[in-house]
Amino acid sequence: MNSPALILASASPRRAELLRQIGLTFQVAPSNVLEVEGGALSVGEVAQVNAYRKARAVSKKHPDAISVGMDTVVALNNRLFGKPASFKEAEEMLLALQGKQHVVVTGVCMIHLRKHRQRIFFEQTDVTFRKLTREQIRHYHSKTNPLDKAGGYGIQDQGDVLVEAISGSLTNVIGLPLERFEAEWAVFADSAVLA
Repeated sequence: MNSPALILASASPRRAELLRQIGLTFQVAPSNVLEVEGGALSVGEVAQVNAYRKARAVSKKHPDAISVGMDTVVALNNRLFGKPASFKEAEEMLLALQGKQHVVVTGVCMIHLRKHRQRIFFEQTDVTFRKLTREQIRHYHSKTNPLDKAGGYGIQDQGDVLVEAISGSLTNVIGLPLERFEAEWAVFADSAVLA
């Protein structure tokens, strides 16, 4: 039996590159859905709800394919940090995070609409930032684009300037918990083929 097509419901070049690293062939179809931003939801719930909404929107257009949606959220205590709207907001985010430990949570949702299959999960990584000055943050932002990254930073883009330590999956901080995804994908793809 042929495996169903895989569609990445994300425009993130980082996620696409990670999927290529594990040998998956896929199409890219960003969902462009509005993301929820918290309220009474936990950080894990926010990431999973957004991942579901992205995968679901794409699966409605491609019901015979497996749609994968993802959402990464940065949180410090109960404050969520999404993608900054400006360099000033990105700077304020890093000022709030500097010298502290925060969590990075990525929600992942896989949907095969035609076969009524769905799997949703999240992964969490603890990230500790160095103490940073406003000048160091501005210098970092002069070398990277913070506007398409939750929390205003990318660990893969000179992240060693910011990050003192991580506990958990590095690829989760980049936007796709690769180790967990591979395990979940193996089971989900088999169930979609055999169902």
